[in-house]
Amino acid sequence: MVGIVIVSHSKKLAEGVVEIARMMAAEAPLAAAGGLEDGGLGTSFERIAAAVKEVDQGDGVGVLMDMGSAVMTTEMVCEALDDTRIRMLDAPLVEGAVLAAVEAQMETSLDDIAAKIGEAREVHKIAADA
Repeated sequence: MVGIVIVSHSKKLAEGVVEIARMMAAEAPLAAAGGLEDGGLGTSFERIAAAVKEVDQGDGVGVLMDMGSAVMTTEMVCEALDDTRIRMLDAPLVEGAVLAAVEAQMETSLDDIAAKIGEAREVHKIAADA
């Protein structure tokens, strides 16, 4: 099964997104990698790498990031863990996490999850004519 990691500058935000995704896909391997080791805001190479290793079951790991340095730090983790198949997923954090978790639980491949994740960018919360 594909593992899913949520990277945020905030520990609480990453954990909250995992909580919502887990509500929709309780069996999906999910991990939060948010904040710095001292509890402050920021992104941590060590936390992201540990989360990737935690959820890796051999089918790859999809990572969703909130913004800015979360993307840059995740890129560094991908390079450092070149023996692990990691794919950065470009989607709204919450919607993308739920979609990725549901697809992972259905044993969708990492490549197919990456292809489908773009759908989360097209989901409108408010009708265009509202």
